Amino acid sequence: MEDHGRRNFIKLSGLLAASTVTFPSKILSTTADHVPIKTIKPTKLAKGDTIAIAGLAGAVWDQNYVSLFTNTLTQLGFKIKVGENVRKKFGYLSGTDEDRANELNAFFEDSTVKGIFCIKGGWGSARIIDLIDYELIKKNPKVFMGFSDITSLLNSIYAKTGLVTFHGPVGYSTWNAFSIDALKNVLFTDVPTSFPTAPLQNQAFQTLKSGNAKGEMVGGNLSVICSIIGSGYLPNWENKILFLEETNEEPYRIDRMLTTLRLTGAFDKINGIVLGQFTHCEPENPLTSFSLIEVLKQHVNCIDVPVFMGAPIGHVSFKWTIPVGLPCEMNADVGTLKMLESAVS
Repeated sequence: MEDHGRRNFIKLSGLLAASTVTFPSKILSTTADHVPIKTIKPTKLAKGDTIAIAGLAGAVWDQNYVSLFTNTLTQLGFKIKVGENVRKKFGYLSGTDEDRANELNAFFEDSTVKGIFCIKGGWGSARIIDLIDYELIKKNPKVFMGFSDITSLLNSIYAKTGLVTFHGPVGYSTWNAFSIDALKNVLFTDVPTSFPTAPLQNQAFQTLKSGNAKGEMVGGNLSVICSIIGSGYLPNWENKILFLEETNEEPYRIDRMLTTLRLTGAFDKINGIVLGQFTHCEPENPLTSFSLIEVLKQHVNCIDVPVFMGAPIGHVSFKWTIPVGLPCEMNADVGTLKMLESAVS
């Protein structure tokens, strides 16, 4: 969006020292309160299970990804059921809102389906969160996984039903050995695991605020979370560990979104923050902007919880599968995360 006033502000801000910026404490919290819901864990996956590939957001313009995803899951020992919406086109969406919501509801109701994996993100998930049958999901819990735009579904399902969902690879992801092993360690066993350090990405790790913290994991893509604040479809932030990732956003946009979270009171309630690598989020014009790390530190410096950056989540090749709603422990000094209990039953 063109905004010349904002551009002038950014240029002026770029001349200021990042260390001089401070934020006021919370004045009013607009985060919706939720009645506590009992946590529900899906049944662990096994070879021979049927996995549904669902199109719940953006249209799939290259159908080769469907074949590649099917082949990958078949090699993992799964049977595959491809949703009709995966091949539909409705503008930039994979089917109408009703089509996509009905397909998700149907896959949860289908007793032969043991897990639902999303083909891609893009945009569209938030358009169906008020069309989902949450009572049906609560009665038919199963593995549901995706990331990016799917963030709205992961968090709304957990918030409304208590079902642990999974922030992990989609059909468009790079299904390398690291990502596959990380997925298996979470979805194939009822033994809690520590999340491994990703290869080639150790240099991305930074401690932004020292310390350890425990709490249920919530979060995902930053812009998607901010887009549904106030909707009533996000979890309560109280005593959670918030994990955030983003891609292709200028620092001033990251600043705007983090400010939104701050103004809701989220940062006053959480126990810790795990940040991804925020790929391609450096400024287009470095001389007239704060850098990404300056923006992050400005916000983190006003938060009294552990924070580390560089986790392999979201828009990166090597990816953790994070259980949304599961108690975990983070160590911001060494950049580790471990499950405190199994994510599946």
